[in-house]
Amino acid sequence: MLEISGKTNLLEQKSYKYSLQDVEDPNLYRDIYPYEEVPRVAFNHRRVPMGMPEDIWITDTSFRDGQQSVEPYTVEQIVELYKLMSRLGGPYGVIRQTEFFVYSQKDRKAVEKCQELGYRFPEITTWIRATREDFKLVKDMGIRETGILVSCSDYHIFKKMKMTRRQVMDYYLATVADAFEAGVMPRCHLEDITRADFYGFVVPFVNELMKMSEDAGIPVKIRACDTMGYGVPFSEVALPRSVPGIIYGLQHYSDVPSEMLEWHGHNDFYKAVANASTAWLYGASGVNCSLLGIGERTGNIPLEAMVMEYASLRGSLDGMDTTAVTDIADYFHREIGYDIPVMTPFVGRNFNMTRAGIHADGLLKDAEIYSIFDTRKILKRSPSVLLGKASGLAGIAYWINENYRLTPGEAVDKKDPLVVSLKEWIDREYEDGRQTSLATHELEAKIEELSGGRFMRL
Repeated sequence: MLEISGKTNLLEQKSYKYSLQDVEDPNLYRDIYPYEEVPRVAFNHRRVPMGMPEDIWITDTSFRDGQQSVEPYTVEQIVELYKLMSRLGGPYGVIRQTEFFVYSQKDRKAVEKCQELGYRFPEITTWIRATREDFKLVKDMGIRETGILVSCSDYHIFKKMKMTRRQVMDYYLATVADAFEAGVMPRCHLEDITRADFYGFVVPFVNELMKMSEDAGIPVKIRACDTMGYGVPFSEVALPRSVPGIIYGLQHYSDVPSEMLEWHGHNDFYKAVANASTAWLYGASGVNCSLLGIGERTGNIPLEAMVMEYASLRGSLDGMDTTAVTDIADYFHREIGYDIPVMTPFVGRNFNMTRAGIHADGLLKDAEIYSIFDTRKILKRSPSVLLGKASGLAGIAYWINENYRLTPGEAVDKKDPLVVSLKEWIDREYEDGRQTSLATHELEAKIEELSGGRFMRL
């Protein structure tokens, strides 16, 4: 049977529908995932077309997946981060949604306090255990959408849930029916999709979800979860590791609209950002992230990274306030006590600091020579240099002003006694044989000592 595709406007074959393969033994892809060795990337040289949706956006899991990896946030911290996230996402909702737990009284209070702000974006959604009681709770709180876990690899189906594919599919579909009955839009988290039998379970299961959705008149959102970070962005890679193949397959074989398709990735193999961008490029409207990438094990997709990816791919920030990225990083450090590695892009204290002397010379002559972009305008962070044996009084004053982000009224100049004393200490360090650069924490400790508490360590 031939049908005109609404996406490509071409005649496409729609005759074959994948059926559930209810196997007796789990398919663990031991040739790809030997466990005793590093996972392998297999190629089959099959390409799928790139097709970015008309609208793309970011969703957030900082208060769900992210919060599972740090000491739980207080209600006040959640509210403040939600405000900052809304400011970052801008009036058009590039950061479209954020998800919350609703298990405890504290969880629900945080949701209520954020609801009271009346923000349109990010929309508040939840993640629940998928029981009738929890669906009713979500509905009573006035929340439109909730996430439910539908693990899809045989690792989970056979080893964790101790069920067959047929049993687990029936269980999941009954759960989604409960959500429909409660009038809640389910967001199905297809956990561990990069180890799942894509055509033997994932596609047949999603086909059933789409059919149920059409019958109920309630949309179903599909979140493809690269739970272990196994996904790869390269073309011509074989399933189940191919991000382009997963996104294309869910659209082409299960008719999932782009706006109902979301990617959730982890960074175990350093591919979280690349995989998320690839998901956008091949048809998913949403990529699910967390602030600073905080999440299970190596973390989730850093939300601030996808803000920059969005601007790179779209050629515009579309109303996003990127200076909020720096305020978010400051809040995590100052109020939550979270240590951000200093070299972390966009948010680390040294991300735009140059250490090499020749780089420092160029930076002081023209910041554009060694800056990735105008970091002062975009992130409220001026480029900086690392102090060493060749640093003069002016360079030291510049470093103090930038490191402590002093206002023009607070700024020191090269005649300030602190600057003079710090230069004398630096000179002695190198006269005594030091060869290495001065680390930020060393300088801050010395400045705290020399200033008599005027400047404290950040």
